[in-house]
Amino acid sequence: MNTLYEDLGLAPAINASGKMTALGGSRLDDRVIAAMGEAARGHVVMDDLLVAAGRELARATGAEDACPTTGAAAGIAIAVAALIAGTDPARIERLPDAGGAPDEVVLQKGHAVHFGASVCQMIAIGGGRPVEVGAVNKARPEHFTAAITDRTAALLYVQSHHAVQKGQVPLETVVAIGREHGIPVIVDAAAEEDLRRWPATGADLVVYSGGKAIGGPTSGLICGPADLIAACRAQYGGIGRPMKVGKETVLGLVRAVRDYGTAAGAVDPEQQQARMTRLAERLDMLPGLSARVVRDEAGRLIHRTELTVDPKEAGRNATELAAELAQGQPPVFLRDHHAATGRLAVDPRPLTLHEEEQIVARLTGILGGARVTAGPRGHGEPTETGRTPAPDQQEAQVTGRPAAGTTPERAADSDGTTTPVVPLERRLVVTEAAGLHARPAAAFAQAAGRSTAAVTVRRAGTEGSSAADTREVPARSVLSLMSLNIRSGEEIVLSARGEGAAEALAELAAIAAPESS
Repeated sequence: MNTLYEDLGLAPAINASGKMTALGGSRLDDRVIAAMGEAARGHVVMDDLLVAAGRELARATGAEDACPTTGAAAGIAIAVAALIAGTDPARIERLPDAGGAPDEVVLQKGHAVHFGASVCQMIAIGGGRPVEVGAVNKARPEHFTAAITDRTAALLYVQSHHAVQKGQVPLETVVAIGREHGIPVIVDAAAEEDLRRWPATGADLVVYSGGKAIGGPTSGLICGPADLIAACRAQYGGIGRPMKVGKETVLGLVRAVRDYGTAAGAVDPEQQQARMTRLAERLDMLPGLSARVVRDEAGRLIHRTELTVDPKEAGRNATELAAELAQGQPPVFLRDHHAATGRLAVDPRPLTLHEEEQIVARLTGILGGARVTAGPRGHGEPTETGRTPAPDQQEAQVTGRPAAGTTPERAADSDGTTTPVVPLERRLVVTEAAGLHARPAAAFAQAAGRSTAAVTVRRAGTEGSSAADTREVPARSVLSLMSLNIRSGEEIVLSARGEGAAEALAELAAIAAPESS
């Protein structure tokens, strides 16, 4: 029976990027799903639900009160609106026109982030006018104080991995400036894990996402003093109306917050770090990848496997590798915030163990199998696999003919079948008139892509020769194939690993050298 996603023509995605809004936020716990189902089966007075849920959320944050929202972005807009219009119905209904009330919201340039939308646009939706101070990579307290006028409604501090992490005015200083000038401070702590830390800083309003660290549905909350939270709730009669939060979302958020940090919702950072360490050791063995475990750049207790891509060895750069994974079936999304610098990452939080294995298989298929057999780099001596045939097999590798007699070492699978664990190789002379270019390259890559075996191709020649390009590239990448510029009459070496390796070699040989088959 198809899922509703499948009925809509959608393939479920493998999310190794993190709790990203673009991929649906969190994978919900059964208890959260049950709470949302409970809400869906009945009615409630929504104003009463918002107040009651707010009390519950406030207890979790240590604040006086809280207001549920549809997300952190809505929380910023509503918080700004509340500080401009208060609970006055006329002023609330006039927004985003502030009607002469103070409406400027001061933030440092390094915090004017785009998280999928511009934080400055969220300020404007709430009736505010963003005033950016300092430079992108450097701001000083004096920049804030110089920008504060009788038009200032709030100071905004963004705690996020999207924000510049160095050279910014710290929150405690921003709060002190706000206190000195009688200006409230809003903190955007959307993805932060510690629900009590940020309200305890003295900030007036703190905004969280419910669908990220908390593990709730797509939702959010604002917490702070009771009078300001009452003003936040009042905005649902104004600019908050298009952002109204449903009863199912509110109960799902309450359930997630109740479970957050308890045994029911606990996540062990040490277990995640150990899991990512094991994954890094496996991926570090693939051609073109260097893997290690790194901690979240914003200081959260999240450890990810970081992959540094060597474009020459991998046959593509980090951006291209991420795109290739995302275009496959099922689509795989790695964390690509630093792809421009050659780095990708695997985030453990949204991944099941099965999905983790699928990522290893996909990367192995694309990059062409393990590069070393003695262990990860730095933990053993690298050993080339399969490039040089055993002496008693060299004669069997006849140009243009199958390498008869090359019986690879095989390992028994759990179902009793066997799978080659050492690559099969085949040497042949390309007789296709166009070489491995254009149409033949496309046909070659398509055939390789249909096989479950991981197949690579390289130009035969002296290893390390500077006269010839002997790079080994994935056979399923047409761009990588064409980059080798293999012409008719040149000798190549095909290498295949995994189930269907022999069949894949035969099919690819028939494309490159039709008369040899």
